[in-house]
Amino acid sequence: MVTIITVHGGQRIASLNRAARQAGISAGQSLADARALYPALAVQQADPIADAKALNALARAAERYTPWVAIDPDGGLYRGGAGLWLDISGCAHLFGGEDALLDDLLTRCAHAGYQARAGLAGTPGAAWALARLETKETLAAILPPGIRASKRLSPLPLAGLRLEAGIVEGLERMGLRRIGEIYNLPRAPLVKRFGMEITRRLDQALGTQEESLSPRRPVPAYMTRRAFAEPIGRAEDIDAALVHLLDPLCDMLEKAGQGVRRLVFSLYRVDDTVARIVIGVSRPNRDPAHLHRLFREKLTEVDPGFGIEVAVLTAPLTNPLALKQPDISGQQSAKTKPVNELVDVLAGRLGPAAVNRLLPVASHLPERACRTAPVDSAPDKKQDWQKPVRQPPRPLQLLIQPLPIDVMAPVPDGPPVLFRWRRRQHKVSKAEGPERISPEWWHGDGRAPYTPPLSPDIRDYYRVEDDDGARFWVYREGLYRPDRLPAWYLHGFFA
Repeated sequence: MVTIITVHGGQRIASLNRAARQAGISAGQSLADARALYPALAVQQADPIADAKALNALARAAERYTPWVAIDPDGGLYRGGAGLWLDISGCAHLFGGEDALLDDLLTRCAHAGYQARAGLAGTPGAAWALARLETKETLAAILPPGIRASKRLSPLPLAGLRLEAGIVEGLERMGLRRIGEIYNLPRAPLVKRFGMEITRRLDQALGTQEESLSPRRPVPAYMTRRAFAEPIGRAEDIDAALVHLLDPLCDMLEKAGQGVRRLVFSLYRVDDTVARIVIGVSRPNRDPAHLHRLFREKLTEVDPGFGIEVAVLTAPLTNPLALKQPDISGQQSAKTKPVNELVDVLAGRLGPAAVNRLLPVASHLPERACRTAPVDSAPDKKQDWQKPVRQPPRPLQLLIQPLPIDVMAPVPDGPPVLFRWRRRQHKVSKAEGPERISPEWWHGDGRAPYTPPLSPDIRDYYRVEDDDGARFWVYREGLYRPDRLPAWYLHGFFA
């Protein structure tokens, strides 16, 4: 069986199974030539989109071995199939060694229905060649640290250097078919004829030139991992595993002087699927009890499936967090700690977008003096206008838009003695003011560079209290004029 793809108006083999390969068919071959070799060939149209989704699912499942997983850009059509890069530096001992890790990886791929081969070496180029060209009989090939890559790669075909098909064909016409045959050749003629690609790929495979690969997701600097002898599925066991991962992670953060901003709890199931829980905090935090409380809100949503084998806790986003001096009782003084914890709980339940905070704005008009921002935003400390200034009390509750009211004032430019709002009369027993606020002339329409101070937009604010003890913030717009009555508005309420 093969899958085909249309290239330049012709149908070519995109991938094939072992039986087709044994019949002499190869990737990149035309469908007509393949059917000439085996007339009863089963053919399916390739689906690159579904292949990409399947490969991404495999990459997520492979993160149980290492957080550094990347999709092979040199695999795919004519290259022997898609592939994954796994950097297992410092991870192999968690699985009993490199052989045990590869055996577990290949066994899982086989159970999932994939025919996989693996190569392990000190360089990405050598591992690529071993996996695709040396592992014909065995499914895994390992290059031990004591053996030079040049010796192991020497008998392999030139395709193991990840060269373009045209370069490989040109070298074969010169009688060069093995990697070892170009080791001692003068490089200048090769570069002049085939370009720098051939020497670059050779140096990368042998380790004389660095090769950088980017993982599919950023590798977290702080991570704790726990593998279970038997799969777990009870909510109590998952919660206990989270506690065992949180404590050492917070210890790592404390030693590094960091506080977590985002945590990811990954649960790898038996069927190679992954369940992830993500939490965030408004301020850097490394308190295990508080972080555990935030996770516990979402643990009930986890579906363990047929069981969870590995649990991984990572901190993809951290910020510096200095130690705080304890007070005389031995407790750390943190007046804002309950507020931050409340914000984190609300953001976890309602979503970060549903919890906002108010930040000051450089404006003395009440409706422009603040703006909404995400809960994790902080004011710019470099702004001098945010320093506390002496000003009359402002109401705790401010209306989005001032509401017009009917006012009776015995003195035209004095405070009101009676006003009507929502069909109800409020008799003013106490009044204080006025607080005059002038318009911001620099926010004009651009035609008049300056608005006179005695414009009709001047506001005189009063703090008034009615007979029932309710306190209001009202203002008169414009100065007194004999030809018309001033307009009054209700703008806020005092507690």
